[in-house]
Amino acid sequence: MPEAAWPVFRVESDLRTTKTLDYQDAARIVNEILGEAAKLANTAVVAVVDPHGELIAFARMDEAPVSSIKIAMNKAYTAARERKSTEEIGRKARDPEKGFDIAYFGDDRFVGWGGGVPVCRGGQVVGAIAVSGLPQVEDIRLANWAAGLVGD
Repeated sequence: MPEAAWPVFRVESDLRTTKTLDYQDAARIVNEILGEAAKLANTAVVAVVDPHGELIAFARMDEAPVSSIKIAMNKAYTAARERKSTEEIGRKARDPEKGFDIAYFGDDRFVGWGGGVPVCRGGQVVGAIAVSGLPQVEDIRLANWAAGLVGD
């Protein structure tokens, strides 16, 4: 049988590596946020994800709202995938003139409640943090504070 006439392409390439938060960083973030929430005599849910939005560490304090479980995971997922805070995404979605239905992103996990923030190192997103279960202003404050502990 004759040899196939298909062209053979040889491409030299380097493998790409993705920098990510490791479990030690993620566990530290969770513990620091839980400690701060306890100082406020409040309960919270915390999610830490890699740059793709996949879960690395998670905790729900006793008595924290069950609904905040999925919300925290989705806030972290959104912040990682979009490389921006969920507060910013929500603000843009709710803009009276330029607003949009968040469903336009095409991902039912995307949310626009504040409290999800990307974590950057060297200008690159290495993960995201989300807090849920507290008033939104506290979710945002704690997530930003924790991002500063391990990011740029």
